Amino acid sequence: MIEVLYGPTPNVWKITIMLEETRLPYRLTPVYLSRGDQFEPDFLAISPNNRIPAIIDHAPDGGDRPLAIFESGAILLHLAEKSGRFLPTELYARSATIQWLMWQMAGLGPMLGQHGHFQLYAEEKIPYAIDRFRGEAKRLYGVLDRQLTATGAYVAGADYTIADIACFPWIMTHKAQGLSLDDWPQVQRWFATLRARPALQRGLAAGRESYGDAPPLEGAMRRKVFGIGAGGDSRGEE
Repeated sequence: MIEVLYGPTPNVWKITIMLEETRLPYRLTPVYLSRGDQFEPDFLAISPNNRIPAIIDHAPDGGDRPLAIFESGAILLHLAEKSGRFLPTELYARSATIQWLMWQMAGLGPMLGQHGHFQLYAEEKIPYAIDRFRGEAKRLYGVLDRQLTATGAYVAGADYTIADIACFPWIMTHKAQGLSLDDWPQVQRWFATLRARPALQRGLAAGRESYGDAPPLEGAMRRKVFGIGAGGDSRGEE
């Protein structure tokens, strides 16, 4: 059984999509970021970077005790190896998949996250920051579009892999970020192909009804979650 420390965010959706695609048994344990659950000692023992997602594999292959994993890329690699799916074994295809997974982890997710923060969440709208991260977001969309043009199919090549699963939930934020997929036709094609997958749809829907109403993010907790002021704590979503 895989226990997922869960909140409805792009990086967590990567994990629920992967679990639905692989049919590995799992359960969700809600983490309410606006309540500060990610700063509790029990959570930090699993995810020392105080961010979701994190998982506990209660029956890891070859292990004699539960295995806790944080960082969505590491979790995807673990689940791919555990299930034997969505990570090629052939040298070149495997390398390409891991490279594009790392590209998402290091570039696409963080840059879209920063753009979303300054455009949507920051109380003070700073034109320089918005323009800086919008430009980087568009550049990364262009990188992805060119890669999909080259492969003609999926992010890392001819097959659907964890690289696609990692990228999709962030591209799903395009409307909220004020971006149109019309500007990147290969991304638009790929996005529609993935969106039609039943398992992906189930992964996006997982936990939404049971998560409940989170308390509003305001006051001192808002400053703590967004890393404003002393301490440098971050929002809780990797």
